[in-house]
Amino acid sequence: MSPRVALPDPAVRVPGPAAGRPPNTASPAAAPLVDTFGRVHRDLRISLTDRCSLRCTYCMPAEGVPWIASPDLLTTAELVRVAGVAVEQAGIDELRLTGGEPLLRPDIVEVVAALAGLRGPHGSPEISLTTNGLRLPRLAGRLADAGLARVNISIDTLRPDRFLALTRRDRLADTLAGIEAADSAGLRPVKLNAVAMRGVNDDELVDLVRFAAERGYEMRFIEQMPLDAGHTWDRTSMVTGQEILERLGAEFALSALPGRGAAPAERWLVDGGPATVGVIASVSAPFCGACDRLRLTADGQLRSCLFARSETDVRALLRGDADDAAILAAFASCVAGKLPGHGIDDPSFLQPDRPMSAIGG
Repeated sequence: MSPRVALPDPAVRVPGPAAGRPPNTASPAAAPLVDTFGRVHRDLRISLTDRCSLRCTYCMPAEGVPWIASPDLLTTAELVRVAGVAVEQAGIDELRLTGGEPLLRPDIVEVVAALAGLRGPHGSPEISLTTNGLRLPRLAGRLADAGLARVNISIDTLRPDRFLALTRRDRLADTLAGIEAADSAGLRPVKLNAVAMRGVNDDELVDLVRFAAERGYEMRFIEQMPLDAGHTWDRTSMVTGQEILERLGAEFALSALPGRGAAPAERWLVDGGPATVGVIASVSAPFCGACDRLRLTADGQLRSCLFARSETDVRALLRGDADDAAILAAFASCVAGKLPGHGIDDPSFLQPDRPMSAIGG
């Protein structure tokens, strides 16, 4: 067995300056969203839909998914307004579009363009997107032109039979084409995400790193989290970040990269670089102390954490003619209630009622 590779402690991100002119209903000056533990929030994950074109076993059941009713989904105008308050008045400087599968939103290009046009204290926000890649061959170029900076693409296996078993769809070729389309469109760095699962795809860790490294992509492995619709997650069978590193360390020379900041992934150079691999050890080595993320669900609920048991209703404000100051106050309230950590290892931990597809990753 290779030497044990330790996961470093995360660093806490320091707030930047608050400057710039907010809209008329804003507070006198933009101020960062700081919680009671001193964490500054710069990253807003926006779910565009809970629908998905795949049915991954660790996320959704094969049938009978209780979709969010269409009238409950935020309209594009509502979504952009909330994001505008976050960027212009609260210092959010990264917007990550998620789902479900965000590329299923019919006006996805228009959404990206509207968000890219926002201006905050730190300039324009970086727009990124997490996707299964199936629609990227048709959309990657248009999304790049609209202002999308980069993508994270989910690919848990390189084997067609295993992809079919995992996603319940025979679409591996389409995902691979989507990865190539993103690269060709300049949506770089192209990051590939794989959930490591024991007895399912943990024998492909090295192959996935080689696949990514040979093409100039960054492979990232994610510990399986308790966010499945069936609530069948079992910590004792989880492939931990440490185990992932030990398996990779038996094949590659791994050198830890500094400067993680608030990023979810700890990164390593592979065989001296330039290839890198990332590990997101949300369960076994949580990075809650550096978390700078908030989430907006497709039906207009603010969440301070993937595992939060409470939400702040922004949709009701939007449809009740509230001004921007009230929306800003909702962000502040959400942040104020953020816990120090997700508590997965606590005996009292309860899995969120919503699955990942309804929360937004």
